[in-house]
Amino acid sequence: MARFCPNCGNEVAEGSNFCTKCGTNLGSTNNENGSTVNNYNNQNNVNLPTRNIVTCILLSFITCGIYGIYWFIVMTDEANMVSDEQGASGGMAFLFTILTCGIYALYWNYKMGQKLYQAGQKYNKPVGDNSVLYLLLAIFGLSIVNYCLIQSDLNRFSK
Repeated sequence: MARFCPNCGNEVAEGSNFCTKCGTNLGSTNNENGSTVNNYNNQNNVNLPTRNIVTCILLSFITCGIYGIYWFIVMTDEANMVSDEQGASGGMAFLFTILTCGIYALYWNYKMGQKLYQAGQKYNKPVGDNSVLYLLLAIFGLSIVNYCLIQSDLNRFSK
């Protein structure tokens, strides 16, 4: 059975005490039977909820955008979680977007593409680097399309 580093997801050799990629200590512990158990495992899945994109769009329109704000915040937090990046939380990203009159949203769209690509690499999921696409769609006022594409990528991590 293959073993993976809990920090970077790199495959490590059986019996290794350190990851060859990031140097994380992979020490071992003893379980109640006295046998040695490694403290690392295969992190192929993240526990994210699967959201129906059509439902999210409809709720955003029905609530005059209030659900869209919630959706923005949740997507930001989930992307931070799967990419293991300590970026701005969803609430802070929303606040920055308001304070900068939407300029931060352009940066947010670009950064979301990068975060999801990194997470796809880490968890071996088919997610491309769509950061430029997200930025261009945001510039042309198609952020709802970005939300759909981002949610589609996030849904890949819940399977």
